Amino acid sequence: MKIVYLNSLGEVGGAEGVLLDLLAAVREAEPGWSLRVIVPAAGPLANRARALGVETEVVEFPPSVARLGEYAARGGAGRAALAARLLASSPQVARYVRRLRRALHRHAPDALHSNGLKMHALGSWAWGSSGAPAAVWHFHDYLGARPLMSRVLRASARSCAAAVANSRSVAADVSDALGGRVSVRTVYNAVNLEKFSPVGPPADLDALAGVPSAAQGTVRVGLVATLARWKGHETFLRALALVPRELNVRGYVVGGALYQTAGSQHSVEDLRQLAAQLGVAERVGFTGHVEDAGHVMRALDVVVHASTEPEPFGLVIAEAMACGRAVLTSAAGGAAEIVTPGVDALTHTPGDAEELARSIARLASDATLRDALGRAAHASARARFDRTRLAAEWIPIYRGLKTANGGLAEALHSRGGESSSFISPQAEARGPQPAID
Repeated sequence: MKIVYLNSLGEVGGAEGVLLDLLAAVREAEPGWSLRVIVPAAGPLANRARALGVETEVVEFPPSVARLGEYAARGGAGRAALAARLLASSPQVARYVRRLRRALHRHAPDALHSNGLKMHALGSWAWGSSGAPAAVWHFHDYLGARPLMSRVLRASARSCAAAVANSRSVAADVSDALGGRVSVRTVYNAVNLEKFSPVGPPADLDALAGVPSAAQGTVRVGLVATLARWKGHETFLRALALVPRELNVRGYVVGGALYQTAGSQHSVEDLRQLAAQLGVAERVGFTGHVEDAGHVMRALDVVVHASTEPEPFGLVIAEAMACGRAVLTSAAGGAAEIVTPGVDALTHTPGDAEELARSIARLASDATLRDALGRAAHASARARFDRTRLAAEWIPIYRGLKTANGGLAEALHSRGGESSSFISPQAEARGPQPAID
């Protein structure tokens, strides 16, 4: 069986980590299958996929396509600016779709797995109507908050043979946003329990952050996330400012700006300035992106998840649990599905810095509680998040696509790969419409 995976980022963020775990699981279970990942830029994702024995190919995004996104399109001015960017980027989108279509024609896959909202649309337009849908849309984000992308994917829904969400919360949202056009199932993410384990070397976070070594007995509390605005960095810093100094807590912001979507991320300098304004600059280290997250988790006493909006899943939570860390998590969305409050994690109201500060202070002053939560979290992770489970859940989906579609790859090949897109005739007459991630 031949599967092509499409990803809208060349770096490795949360969704890319999930993709790599899936590739590893499928490769191990079905070594004879042909797996290929198409990325918009060379970088860590392609390198790590190749290390798994997966073929990779770069079909480069034009800059205007890479920057498209709905995050900043809030309010009338934002929507007007987005409309202008869409209009300006349409020729580049059309050229990218043609190049992607040619790549898919060369490989003639039995199934197309798109990883991320932007690639669901671009992949659908490029794949074309070869007689039956063969695309699986893998959702890592809520769709309902993105009205333009919701409309785009509803118009492209005929190309989607299977939709998979990373939590029940996301599945319900996607089903509603697509107007029931696609049946959505839930497959929880997983982690590599060999990499994410209590046993192993820790990172030197102080060296990475360029700060003096913390005094003995310091409780290390870290937020590990990309610098997306909704990940709660401001809430985390404000909470640290409320934690009594005598508790000897040092905070760490671990992560970088991975995405190019306009207006969607903090800069490290902005966060440093906020820390200075709050009077905690000397109590917080900023490490930037760290490649090995397992080393980071083992260096922390408490891992904080502070997303201010519902979290689709919360991969960092699962990774921290697997490392046996005490976890503080926002109680919303998929994140609320993967922990048992008071047993394997503590939870707090999203965006509530005072409540988060109280929880940090509670854990900082109670090593016994930290240890109990960490041991329970490790047990939960081993029971629920072993990545070997992914093969058992995903392989039947792929096989179902091939069985349902029969000679789909051969049909695409015989038509020369220049098939029409899975959108309405009216939209097809206008040409491909830009995708928004």
